[in-house]
Amino acid sequence: MATDQSRLGQFPLPALDTGRPPWPGQYRRIGGVDLYLRRTPSGGMDGASSEPAVYVHGLGGASTNFTDLANLLAPWFDGVAIDLPGFGRSGPPAGADYSLDSHTATVVDYLEASDRGAVHLVGNSMGGSICIAIAAQRPELVRTLTLISPAVPDLRMHRQDVVMPLVMLPGLGPALMRRLDKMTPERRARATIELCFARPDLVPPNRLHEAMEDVTERRQQAWSHDAMVSSLRGLVRTYLRRGPRAPWSQLARIVAPTAVIWGTADRLVDVGNAPRVAATLRDAELLILDEVGHTAQLEDPINTARMILTLRQRANQRSAEDGVGF
Repeated sequence: MATDQSRLGQFPLPALDTGRPPWPGQYRRIGGVDLYLRRTPSGGMDGASSEPAVYVHGLGGASTNFTDLANLLAPWFDGVAIDLPGFGRSGPPAGADYSLDSHTATVVDYLEASDRGAVHLVGNSMGGSICIAIAAQRPELVRTLTLISPAVPDLRMHRQDVVMPLVMLPGLGPALMRRLDKMTPERRARATIELCFARPDLVPPNRLHEAMEDVTERRQQAWSHDAMVSSLRGLVRTYLRRGPRAPWSQLARIVAPTAVIWGTADRLVDVGNAPRVAATLRDAELLILDEVGHTAQLEDPINTARMILTLRQRANQRSAEDGVGF
C-alpha cells in the first residue's frame, strides 16, 4: 500500500539540527569483532520505557549515516547505530569474512547480546538486505522493519550495473579502489555524495567535512579495500541464490510490519523495485519520496522519521488490540 506524505503522522519531531556532531560511541566485542556502536539515548522519555531501535548502514557507509534520523526519533527510541565489520570504526571480521551471511550473523549476535528484546530495525541499501535476512530468519528479534532503498536483486540491467560484474573479477576490484585512493579526500567524499544524493548542493558543509574525515580514517585501515570489495561481492552472490535463502523468498516470509522507503532519484537501486518489494511483504506500507536519492535517512530525515513513527504507532496499536504489551 502506497503512503502519501500527507498521510504520515504529524508527530512533534525535534527541530532538525544538521549542525550537531555524530553521536558518541564505544567498542564492544561481538562475535569476534570489535564492533563500534553509536548510541542515541532517548531524549523525551525515561530510557527504561523508550523502545529500542537499531540502525544498519549500507555498503561504504557508517553509523554516522543515521545522526539526524536518530536525533529526530530520540523522543520515542533509544537507538544504536552499528558500524558493520570493516566499516566506520569497526575492526575486520574473523577470517576476513565479508559475506552478507557474516554481516547478518554479526548484527544478530549484537541483538542477542544487547538483550533488549525485539527492536525497531532500520536498514539502508546493503543494510536493508541484512535486515531482510534477520527479519526472515529471526522474527522474534524484530518489532518493526524499515527498509530504505534495500539492495534487492533486479533482473533489469541498468547503466550503473556494468560496474558490478567488473568488481567481481579477481584483482580488478582492488585496482579500482586504489584508483579511488588517488583522489583527494574532498573529491572522494563529493563523488560519493553525488552518487547517493539527488541534491548534493544541499549537503551542509559540516557533513561534507565529516565525510572527508571518514575517507582519511579509512585510508589508514589496512582492511578498508577488502571490506568494500568483498562486501560488494558477497552482496552480489546473494542475488544468485535460489530457494528459501533467495532475497525475494526471504521478503515473502517476513511477518513484522514493514515500511519501504525509496527516492525517485535513486541511482544505485532502481525505484522501480519499490512496489514489488512492498507487494512481496505480508504487511508493508510504501513511501516514495520525490527528488530523493539512495539515502533517504540523510536527504529527507523528517519524512523518513514520520514514516517510521507511523509504522511504530500502527504496530503498537495492533499489539494493544491483541492484548500484547511492549
